[in-house]
Amino acid sequence: MPADLLIIVPSRGRPHNIAALWDAWQATTTGAAELLVAADDDDPTLPGYRQVCGERGIELRIGPRRRMVPTLNEVALERATRHFALGFLGDDHRPRTLGWSAHYLAHLQSLGSGFVYGNDLVAKDRLPTQWAQTSDIVQTLGAMIPAHVTHLWADNQIWDLGHAIDRIRYLPDVIVEHCHPLAGTADDDDRYQEVNHPDAFEADRLVYADWYANQFPADAEKLRTLIGASR
Repeated sequence: MPADLLIIVPSRGRPHNIAALWDAWQATTTGAAELLVAADDDDPTLPGYRQVCGERGIELRIGPRRRMVPTLNEVALERATRHFALGFLGDDHRPRTLGWSAHYLAHLQSLGSGFVYGNDLVAKDRLPTQWAQTSDIVQTLGAMIPAHVTHLWADNQIWDLGHAIDRIRYLPDVIVEHCHPLAGTADDDDRYQEVNHPDAFEADRLVYADWYANQFPADAEKLRTLIGASR
């Protein structure tokens, strides 16, 4: 029987990160959650993903390269009917708090419909760089991240939607560390340079701005209708 919470990790070029994430996962995660890694079929390091996931029993989904957010949305829509909630971790996030996934699930069950995120030790309460949400939101919006960005400004959308319906909870004592070059906890690499390039940043910013101005009000209203119907 599928777990109530599925955590999706899109990843490229970093099978070693999945091995490190699994070590943290094993040390902290209860049976409340399952892990799925989404890799690209053209990734030169795909054999490494097959080995890491195969040896550890991690579910590996392989598909065409669509970039992080489109892949996340695709997997979320595929799995939304099978799990009460869906979550996102980057391959550079590391759960540190024992039972973190159970805390996420308990808060989501209390909300009925909504979002939850922990303390990543970088953005902290300011942005959910990792989060979980109830699957009914994915089904209602037709996406986990409604604006079609490639990587950046996804967490801003979760913040906006969650606060629009007052159904987002920050758990400061639940640590899911974001190991990132900006925090001095990860080495810079080609992936970081690609997604944080000024041109990539600006392209995603414009997509987000257009969504916020033109689609966000309607998306927020869909979620208000959802939570009204569930009361």
